[in-house]
Amino acid sequence: MKPIRRGLAAAQGNLARIATDTLPTGFAGAAKCALFALACMSALIGGPAGGGGSLAAENLSLEMVYLTRAEKPRQSLSFVDPEVEDPGVWGARLALKDNQTTGRFLGHAYALREVEVPADGDIVAAFENEIASGHRYFIADLTHDDLLAIAQAEGADGTLIFNGRAGETDLRTATCFGHVFHTALSLAQRSDALMQFLVWKRWPDVFLLSGTGPGDAAFAEAIRQSARKFGAEIVADEAYAYSPIARRTDSGHIQVQTQMPVATQGAGDDYDVLVVSDENDLFGEYLAFNTYAPRPVAGTQGLAPMSWHRVQEQWGSTQFQNRFAKEAGRWMEERDYGAWLAVRAIGEAVTRTNTTDPAAVRAYLRSEDFALGGFKGVGLSFRTWNQQMRQPVILTNRRVLVSVSPQPGFLHQRNKLDSLGYDQPETSCNLQ
Repeated sequence: MKPIRRGLAAAQGNLARIATDTLPTGFAGAAKCALFALACMSALIGGPAGGGGSLAAENLSLEMVYLTRAEKPRQSLSFVDPEVEDPGVWGARLALKDNQTTGRFLGHAYALREVEVPADGDIVAAFENEIASGHRYFIADLTHDDLLAIAQAEGADGTLIFNGRAGETDLRTATCFGHVFHTALSLAQRSDALMQFLVWKRWPDVFLLSGTGPGDAAFAEAIRQSARKFGAEIVADEAYAYSPIARRTDSGHIQVQTQMPVATQGAGDDYDVLVVSDENDLFGEYLAFNTYAPRPVAGTQGLAPMSWHRVQEQWGSTQFQNRFAKEAGRWMEERDYGAWLAVRAIGEAVTRTNTTDPAAVRAYLRSEDFALGGFKGVGLSFRTWNQQMRQPVILTNRRVLVSVSPQPGFLHQRNKLDSLGYDQPETSCNLQ
């Protein structure tokens, strides 16, 4: 009887994922009908002694914690880009509904507790308070320092933390934790995805222009590392100290026309593409059509490597985008996608293992059996050595999907997706 239950549970998990992740609306309805049929079968097999008609041996209840810190919204570059409200949490909310769809047939109940720590609040105290309340699953929409703080907090090793935002390299190469999984792209995955494309296009000579704001140096270093990895050359490497511009005024645009050519003149015209590192979106958007030499712009602006963007329409993404827009009233952002992946990964693992035990869920997430449908054409999985999620990286401008990395010809002995980001020999992490 137990093998039958496990088989039906697996079938339900697959059908639920098909219904919500891949098929057009009409076919999704058919898949849901199949789920209903399976639910009837579970009632016949299990009966009252089997958990009220559930395929699960017993009803399971899991409340996840979405943990974030209050931040002042960043001013958008122009009026055509409205400020994004509640970034991150809407992805978790949508994924919760997806988990509940499967959970209703399996006797699994999912809930999401949303905790926002004040800007000057104690993130560790908030985290430890949730542990004391019995919570073990956390979706962390946090910056690097806050994530590091909770990962090292008392009792953290008995939890599972899913990082849906921070991309810093050290979290994947040196400071790794067995209880932290990364659904956010690493800086190395982004830079490798972009550099693969430039090499594939035979644009190997790069002018790297980096800002002086928070995060700019880190992404610039990732670009340098990727250039060495794939045989490109940084022919000019300069820093740009941004001079504030009244970006929403006529005089501001005049300043742009004078500042950007001067800032890019030093490299001359002996390069193929300008790669910009401007994580704070202060000046990078102004480089296109304002550089000294007529060259394409890529990096944090221009052609940008991203985990998700509203232009993504392949592999069932249109239905997914529409469902999110209906829920949130806006387009999905990268932080939303990172949180969605985290909640869905938890739901997938609980469905397959029929337990909420963190140790068992962790083991399944790290196994070869785990594959999450993420609307990218392939199953997404976690690397065992640093628990970074493998995923294709889309290359997009503001309105068009240009390409998806890995690029053709960039192979790997184990998994093609491992050509993006730090491979096992390139990191000191070796999680067991």
